[in-house]
Order: sequence, then C-alpha cells, then structure tokens
Amino acid sequence: MKTYDTIIIGGGPAGMMAAISSSYYGNKTLLIEKNRRLGKKLAGTGGGRCNVTNNGTLDDLMAGIPGNGRFLYSVFSQFDNHDIIQFFEDRGVALKVEDHGRVFPKTDKSKIIIDALAHSIQELGGEVLTNTEVVSVKKIDNLFHIKSATEEFVCEKLIVTTGGKAYPSTGSTGFGYDIARHFKIKVTELEAAESPLLTDFPHKALQGISLDDVSLTYQKHHITHDLLFTHFGLSGPAALRMSSFLKGGETITLDVLPKLSTEDLDAFLSENREKSLKNTLKMLLPERLASFLAQTFPEKVKQLTPQQASALVKNLKAMPIKVTGKMSLAKSFVTKGGIDLKEINPKTLESKHVPGLHFAGEVLDINAHTGGFNITAALCTGWVAGSLHY
Repeated sequence: MKTYDTIIIGGGPAGMMAAISSSYYGNKTLLIEKNRRLGKKLAGTGGGRCNVTNNGTLDDLMAGIPGNGRFLYSVFSQFDNHDIIQFFEDRGVALKVEDHGRVFPKTDKSKIIIDALAHSIQELGGEVLTNTEVVSVKKIDNLFHIKSATEEFVCEKLIVTTGGKAYPSTGSTGFGYDIARHFKIKVTELEAAESPLLTDFPHKALQGISLDDVSLTYQKHHITHDLLFTHFGLSGPAALRMSSFLKGGETITLDVLPKLSTEDLDAFLSENREKSLKNTLKMLLPERLASFLAQTFPEKVKQLTPQQASALVKNLKAMPIKVTGKMSLAKSFVTKGGIDLKEINPKTLESKHVPGLHFAGEVLDINAHTGGFNITAALCTGWVAGSLHY
C-alpha cells in the first residue's frame, strides 16, 4: 500500500493541471490514468490542433460557458485563461490567436500542449501511473483508499477528474459519477452538449456546404459562428453551441446573411432585377445554396411578385429548420450535467460533505461552448482543486 498526500484520478487537462498544482505546493502527488498515455481526449481537440484556451475577457468567458459558468467566478479569480496562456509560454510553447479569440499552439499540434503538462508534473516531482484503472474508492477514517486491479493507494486528498460521458472511446465512461454517488453526492441529469444537430432539412442538396459567421436563433438564444450542412443535419461551431439549449423537437431559424438587413437585401434584389435569381444569390452565397433557395421562385429577379420577394428575403434572414434531435453522448463533444454544484465549495472545489474529496473538469455540472472554453474550465478547475487553500 502506497501513501500520498494527494491522488488524482483521470489524466485529462483537469487532472494534469491538478497534479501540477498539487506538486507545486509541495504535496506528494500521484496521477492515475487508465489509458496508455495522458490527454487522450485533449489530443483530438480542435481537429488535433488543441484549442487550448480563449483569450477573451471574463465576460467573454462567462458568455462562452452557458452551463453554470457563474460558479467559476471564484476559480477564475485564482487562475484564469490568461494564466493558462502564461503557463504555456513560460514553458516555451509558442501560441497564436485565431478568430473568435481561439488560442492554439503555433505548431498546430496538440502533442506540444500535452507534453508541456506532462513534463511539468515530472519536473515538480509528481508521479504518473498510466495503464491503471481504478476499480474502487473508499474512505476509511480520514484516508481515501484507492484500488486498482493490482495495487492499493492511500491519500488524504482525492481529486476526481475523470471527465464526463461524451466520447467514451477516450476513456470518459462516467466513473467519476459512480465515485460521487458512492459518497452520496448528487449527480444532475446527463445529456449531450456541443452536439451536432439532427434536422428534417433536405440534407443531400446541401451536404458539405460551409458558411462563415451565420446566425442561429432559438427563443432568446442567438449564436453567430460558422456552420456546416451535413448528411444528417447541422454541425460546425454555430450548431454545436446551439445544441446546449435544445433537446429535439424545436424549430430554430437560420440567418445566412446576418451582416445584411432586410432593407439591404430588398435593395440588392432591386439593383439586380434584370439578372437570374440564382446568379444574383450566387453573388452572396455558395452556388449550391443559392440554387436551393432559388428553386421554388421564378427564374428572373424581376419576375418576383412583392410577396415572393418578401418570402425570399425572409428565408434568407430566418430560414426555419426543425431540429429532430442531437447526436448521442458518445458522439458529442461535451457532457451537460454532472456533479451537482450545490454540493461543491466554489473556492476550493471540495465536497461540502466529504472532507478531502475534490472534483474538477468535465465531471462537474459545467458545460461550455467549443472555442477553447471547455479546456479553459478544465485547466482552471484543475489548478484550483490541486492548490493549497488556507
């Protein structure tokens, strides 16, 4: 039986940062990961480029974390997105900022981010055990007993950073929720977030078309970002972000030209009234989308009745799309739901009822948009969970 001050279960971004923080504060620290290597899910983020954070303001962070982001005010006062940037730059990782404040390594390779985290744990004296699956967690007196198939470990402080249930192929099987339930800690309902949308739209006609900075709207929610039409519906950042507010059965609207007003489009049609409608729309939109939108109207712009012109403009500004569902949790990027935040101290991320038990990362009931926000929440909660608090 090996004894440690702190043990962390789960070697994703939250777990790695918790191991760094714990080791930095002088604790004898062990990070246990069941995969062969650390950061398996992190390796695939941002298309393998690793969108490591977002360089926005605190308000931008809150807007990017629709799922209980306000809980993180205390966390961000201790360690925030700008600290993440500083952390990697201090370790020689050159970063770059792309559209919408997304921060990537200049190499466009997630390996450099994972290596920087892993090397920091090593430099600070933390231990890492990979290929090791935890099978049980118990608390006896004031110590946690963590068992794998072959070993048992003991610690005073346990940090659970096992992720959610999205993309189980990366190891996110929901084991952290089992640990919480064992200690009578409430877990809220789990569902897919940052998920591609299934729609009843004519998929074949539009499959593969991508649009930059279009707007999706549902009730009070307005998302302006890039969108991709797929063989099943909608993907890309706009659809993924909107998915947090949908369950299936809703009708959303798509504005394909948010920078142009209804009046701008009326004037544009008037200026091009001698041209074919399809060619006129092609000046504003990809060819296949222009053809799709023109197909139920007369061939030439000047042949449009006032009612038809109005219907066309309305379709450009508020195209109704019925959402029939979302991809499953297994095919979604993020889990919505998790450890009930009412059970957690926001300053330390410690359970209010089980001293020494902390949670960080996606296992918490916090979900964010793509664009670096989920990894930001994971890294920052990891740092805070691993820190000493006086």
